[in-house]
Amino acid sequence: MLTGSVGEFQPVPASSGTSIIRANFGARLKLLLTSGGVTNPSIHSALVQLLNKPIAQCHALVVPTAQWGHPMCGPASVRRLLAAGPDSRHLSGLGWASLGVLELTALPTIGAERWVPWLREADVLLVDGGDATYLCHWMRESGLADLLPSLHDTVWVGVSAGSMVMTPRIGDYFVEWPSAPDDRTLGVVDFSIFPHLNAFPTNTPAHAERWAADLGGPAYAIDEQTAIKVVDGSVEVVSEGEWKKFG
Repeated sequence: MLTGSVGEFQPVPASSGTSIIRANFGARLKLLLTSGGVTNPSIHSALVQLLNKPIAQCHALVVPTAQWGHPMCGPASVRRLLAAGPDSRHLSGLGWASLGVLELTALPTIGAERWVPWLREADVLLVDGGDATYLCHWMRESGLADLLPSLHDTVWVGVSAGSMVMTPRIGDYFVEWPSAPDDRTLGVVDFSIFPHLNAFPTNTPAHAERWAADLGGPAYAIDEQTAIKVVDGSVEVVSEGEWKKFG
């Protein structure tokens, strides 16, 4: 069990457990919100608990849509994600029973009668990073956002923007899509997420502090070895690395 006061960094050994906080978000969703995917045994165990069966027995749909909204992503990075090879071993390459692609930009043109059954047959949605405001836009345009409250048995695994889209705001610091009206996202949970802590020179604890101050609400900064599990309003930080809670 992780301990320590709110706002302190939590370096965690490899045998780490979890830190649990209670909240009520209204929506009944099973979320695993990560920075870098399923990167260690603790996060892997949390995912299997959410799925309630081995990964090798689960059918997954991967959502690459957020990548198209970010200037550092493109055809090559999408291909790596969909190839489910070593470069994607923490998400699409985990060894799923089957892996399909759900591209949200295509859904409005084909009709819900086709894609909703695909979604309901999946055990898990693997939602990759990119720009969270772009992903939010297409979740609303496609109708996926409206469907979320009914997905009681589906697990949502987010990476970076795929996690941030579930929060109320991402902060101007993370908006890369030029057409984004503001930094607001879906607000399924009531906290914001600063991903990739210490992974880049511009993602230091000091940057996270300033980002959180601008938001003025509950927030977490998480590194690549940390995830936030949310089930029926119970928030659980699962980490073998560093994380920080603000607010």
